[in-house]
Amino acid sequence: MIHEFLGRTPQYNDSVFIAGNAEIIGDVTLGNESSVWFNVTIRGDVNYIKIGDRSNVQDNVCIHVMNQTGPTNIGNEVTIGHGAVVHGCTINDRVLVGINATILDKAVIESDVIVAAGTLVPPGKTLESGYLYMGSPATKARKLSLEEIASIKKYASNYVKYSRAYQGKDQYDQNPFYTK
Repeated sequence: MIHEFLGRTPQYNDSVFIAGNAEIIGDVTLGNESSVWFNVTIRGDVNYIKIGDRSNVQDNVCIHVMNQTGPTNIGNEVTIGHGAVVHGCTINDRVLVGINATILDKAVIESDVIVAAGTLVPPGKTLESGYLYMGSPATKARKLSLEEIASIKKYASNYVKYSRAYQGKDQYDQNPFYTK
C-alpha cells in the first residue's frame, strides 16, 4: 500500500517492484529498478527516505527516520536482508545488510561493505569501506576479498531479475532461480 502523509506521496516509476502488502508512507523516493518485498514498512513520515537504483529491501524490513534531524539515505545496489531495521542513517553504494541486522541513528556505512546477519550498528558509528562487520556492537571482522565485493553487485542484480519476474516483464519456460 502506498500512503500519502501530510501532503507527501512516495515517488517511484514503473521499473520499481513493490509487493502488494508492503507499506510505503510519506516522503519516500525509490530509485530505478529497486524493489520492496513482502511485509516491508518504509515510513517517511517525519523526515525523508531515499533509496537508490537497483537496491532491494527484503521481506519484513523496517525503514524509518529521526524526527526532523535524521533522514534515511540508501545508495545504489544495496541489499537489505530479511528482517533488518534501518533507522535514520546513511548507507552508501554496494552494501549488503545481513538478515536481522540493525542500523541505528546517524550511523554511516561507506560503500562496499558487508554487515553480517544479526549485527547491531550503534548510533553515530561509521563503517569503513572494504570490510566485513559483525557483532553487537558492530566491529571490523576482516577485509573483504575482491570476490566478496563483486558479490554485493551480484545480489543486487539477482533481485532486479526476481522483481522483473514478479512484474511479468520477463517470461521463463521454467523457474530459472533453482534446480531440482
